[in-house]
Amino acid sequence: MSIRFDQRVAIVTGAGGGLGRCHALGLAARGAKVVVNDLGPGGAPSEATLRVVEEIERDGGTALPDGADVTNSEQVAAMVSRAEADWGRVDILVNNAGILRDKTFAKMDLADFEKVVGVHLMGAAICTKAVWGGMRDRGYGRIVFTSSASGIYGNFGQANYGAAKAAMIGLMNVLHLEGAKYDIRVNVLAPTAATGMTAGLLPPDIAALLTPESVTPAVLFLTAEDAPSRVIMGAGGGVFAVTHIEETPGVFLREDERTPEKIAERFKEIADPATAVPLENAFAQTFKFAAAAAKANGVILQP
Repeated sequence: MSIRFDQRVAIVTGAGGGLGRCHALGLAARGAKVVVNDLGPGGAPSEATLRVVEEIERDGGTALPDGADVTNSEQVAAMVSRAEADWGRVDILVNNAGILRDKTFAKMDLADFEKVVGVHLMGAAICTKAVWGGMRDRGYGRIVFTSSASGIYGNFGQANYGAAKAAMIGLMNVLHLEGAKYDIRVNVLAPTAATGMTAGLLPPDIAALLTPESVTPAVLFLTAEDAPSRVIMGAGGGVFAVTHIEETPGVFLREDERTPEKIAERFKEIADPATAVPLENAFAQTFKFAAAAAKANGVILQP
């Protein structure tokens, strides 16, 4: 089955180069009308976005350039309004815009921490909020947040970036639940690619393998009509993987056992990964703990 985006309208942020450019080209090549967003002077389209739009149009696609700052809610609202005025809708949002300000936490200014969190987390939230109402009204939406292995697993010198990227997963989890009845599917991409943001960080032979083009098929899958929801998909070098978040059942300790020493004694059992399962939402954990405590205490809970 061929995945197409005919009659769909997409916005890709940070699309003037690197991953965003490839995502925009990939969506357009399969029929989507694409707003190519990248930070421009005073909200005007940058030269980079104009070049990407020219590429799309040269290949027979349809695109608009946009220079909105993703942290500026007024500029983002204008971007979405323009897409809706010209094309009637926004079906797909790929939150890709980002920056780096790498330093060890000891040497990092809080201003740099706030800046990175502002662009990655608040920028994604602002853009998503701008399209959310329309997606709810139309009963359709596909949203991708861009995370990173730095947020999922950690990376030295990237406390600000890692915190922002981990936040993408929490935002996805909640919006997946809130958007489900409106057929708004929300996923996370955790890419690894050699781009301008990673220049000089990867050995040349590795960088040659990790092309932005090798990541974009994951975005096309995650934004398709039959896409899953609440998936964390890693992609790099043509390799695609899924990260699972799971929790062990838990071990009940009697009141006289509730000491750090007893937790240490039974930690291997508490942390046994073979028993871990995913949870549907936050209250699934709450009810699981309550059920285990009730059973241990001989209490029958009301259904």
